[in-house]
Amino acid sequence: MKLIFTSVLNTSGQFGAGRYLFLLSLISAFFVSAGVQAQGEKSKVTGKIADTSNGAPLGYASVRLFKSVDSSFVAGAITDETGGFVIEVVAGNYYALSEFIGYKPHFSSGVRVQQGAKVLNLPDIKLTASARNLDEVTVQAEKSSMELSLDKKIFNVGKDLANSGGTAVDILTNVPSVAVDVEGNVSLRGSGNVRILIDGKPSGLVSLKGGAGLQQLQGSIIERVEIITNPSARYEAEGMGGIINIVLKKERKEGFNGSFDIITGHPTNYGAAANVNYRKNKLNFFINYTLSFRNTPGRNNVYQETYRNDSTIIMQRDMSSKLKGMNNSARGGIDYYFNAKNILTGAYTWRTSKGKRYSTLTYRDYLFSTNNPTGITTRTQDETETEPNSEYAITYRKTFDRKGREFTADVRYLDNWENSDQYYNEHIFKPNGTPSGIPSILQRALNFETEKQLLFQIDYVHPFGKDGKMEAGLRSSSRDMTNDYSVTQRDESGGWFELPNLTNDFLYEEDIHAAYAIIGNKTGKFSYQAGLRAEWTGVTTELRTTKEVNDRNYANLFPSAHITYDLAKQNALQLSFSRRVRRPQYNDLTPFATFSDNRNYWSGNPDLNPEFTNVFEAGHIKYLEKGSVTSSIYYRHTTGKITSIRRVEDNGNSYTRPENLGTEDSYGAEFTGSLVPYKWWKLDGSVNFFRAVTDGTDVDQTFQSDTYSWFVRMMSRFTLWQSADVQLRGNYEAPQQTPQGRRKALATLDLAATKDILKGNGTLTLSVIDVFNSRKFRSITEGPNFYARTNSQGRLRQINLTLNYRLHQAKKKPKEGLDGEF
Repeated sequence: MKLIFTSVLNTSGQFGAGRYLFLLSLISAFFVSAGVQAQGEKSKVTGKIADTSNGAPLGYASVRLFKSVDSSFVAGAITDETGGFVIEVVAGNYYALSEFIGYKPHFSSGVRVQQGAKVLNLPDIKLTASARNLDEVTVQAEKSSMELSLDKKIFNVGKDLANSGGTAVDILTNVPSVAVDVEGNVSLRGSGNVRILIDGKPSGLVSLKGGAGLQQLQGSIIERVEIITNPSARYEAEGMGGIINIVLKKERKEGFNGSFDIITGHPTNYGAAANVNYRKNKLNFFINYTLSFRNTPGRNNVYQETYRNDSTIIMQRDMSSKLKGMNNSARGGIDYYFNAKNILTGAYTWRTSKGKRYSTLTYRDYLFSTNNPTGITTRTQDETETEPNSEYAITYRKTFDRKGREFTADVRYLDNWENSDQYYNEHIFKPNGTPSGIPSILQRALNFETEKQLLFQIDYVHPFGKDGKMEAGLRSSSRDMTNDYSVTQRDESGGWFELPNLTNDFLYEEDIHAAYAIIGNKTGKFSYQAGLRAEWTGVTTELRTTKEVNDRNYANLFPSAHITYDLAKQNALQLSFSRRVRRPQYNDLTPFATFSDNRNYWSGNPDLNPEFTNVFEAGHIKYLEKGSVTSSIYYRHTTGKITSIRRVEDNGNSYTRPENLGTEDSYGAEFTGSLVPYKWWKLDGSVNFFRAVTDGTDVDQTFQSDTYSWFVRMMSRFTLWQSADVQLRGNYEAPQQTPQGRRKALATLDLAATKDILKGNGTLTLSVIDVFNSRKFRSITEGPNFYARTNSQGRLRQINLTLNYRLHQAKKKPKEGLDGEF
């Protein structure tokens, strides 16, 4: 030590005074370090943190070492995705504090680092979810509503009181980064193309109707929602904005246990749900069942000016509707444990929805020059709809002696269909409301849709070295969809005739085959992962009656990369890149126009091309003593941007369909956090700022926009007294420019209160969704010959009262070799 000090002093004489002082600082730091080391080198303390109930690794948990003698903090680390950590300290006696959101803190005493030891491997640290015991019944506490990691955000449904009695759409409405419009269309960070999965796989609920089909999925059977904004190559490349994975409840505990819900609400909302399982030895039986009946009111109005020659035609359309629906859903299955490392799961899901929609539309026409009404038209829609769907799944999972090595094989078959029978009755009146003498019109639209999809997927994970990991997989999907559509009208004699160009049979065939490989490792504080996914796509559409065939085949490569750097003091940084695609789906391509509003039509576009996006993101996570904060900045460059375009003819009728524009560049910053200022107060929130520049001038010189916008979510939960909570949840979406106009701001507030009853086995929740009835989607659309203003409210204020009853049995000690990895 003395020789090194002398050498440094002699060398420093060759430098200036500033550098001399700098070297003195280094020398002082060196001596302090040497004193701390007590003449010893640093050793590595390694270990892993996992969930005590299922052995799952807890990524991004925190672990800190303290001196045993005075409890002073020495060093800490954040676990990686495998739950592993490395801390460098000098020889000494310590204790460790391990923490993760929603889990009890864990103290590990007797951490003794011997002088000269290079590595000290600690036994696996198991964390237990927070729990409380009431009358010998174990009630597991729900995890924090948000769990944060660098590659995804997890929204635990049960902790958000306002979700009681709602649907999957209600839940997504209040998930950070997610927005849902009046039609049920889901967007993520402002991007409308999002891949929605259920339990990590495609579902019939989001096929025929898109995100709106999630109205049939009762929120009481959802455990959590995962938001993956920049997926790796292991995921499908579909989904420009990212992936939303809805995970349903499923237990594997020994014995019989479960939970039950009874729901009542206004407007009419009645429901019941059960989530139970029974496990004994090698067999585990599980089932979810939900039943609901709703009568949902909605309203919509449009004001439109059409400019023709030197005149302006004004049309005002007011619509009110009620949708009565009875939904049944049953999901059951069996897990068979061959042994601790081999599990076979078979599951079947059956859902059916029977609905009755009644809508009344009133059109009022004016001439701008005179401001006098020229006529009144009323049109009613009476629709009966039946929509059953079935899903079959078999999954095999094998783990190996080497921790992290795993093989999974999955086969799924989806069989869905929808039958819709609609009657439209139209009457024309004079401006004063008296009959015009023009005969009324009675029309009928029949729509029969089917979907069959077969999916095969295998995945393999192979660890190597200390922290290395290789992943590979194959996926093959084949989907056939049909739509037999016809519109007829009754003539004066009582017979029916087909309306021209509104009857056809649309066929859609899609085959997607994929292979991927990922390799990752860790060097010091750097973790990296690089992957490549190849997808081969074939899509064929055919209009049978007119014999129009559109056949498309293409192959694409989708690379991804993620780099993580562990910073000091409970910080971590990640850089990521992925390439994504939005392939036109069935609803995007079908040419049939909606017919409920015979002046405003919406349809697909058979000539639509896929759009591609390159996504770059930098994320940071900071663990605080009483919470955590994540922040990220992102950039998306999209080519072939798909946007809904509205065109208006001279007679005032509008036609809206998706079209390919040129490019879109989107920049944004997002902040998400969770804070517990006091034991009785918890805060969750997120803020997203973004700018989107859309250029569609190659289609029309007016199709361009440059918008700055933002939205914020905030949830505040208070524990007023023991076993009673109150929660406020607010959302705000700022105005946003579109290629043809703008969307106005939207603000909502939800209120909920909960109280434990029945000796702690039950919970009663009262929730008011949209307290001020302000969830209204307002937009302005403009074109060369029109101006349109729209105001829509698909759901009015909803009040729900929910009783949840938990039936828990003390968890039995698993028998040797039967616990598995779950």
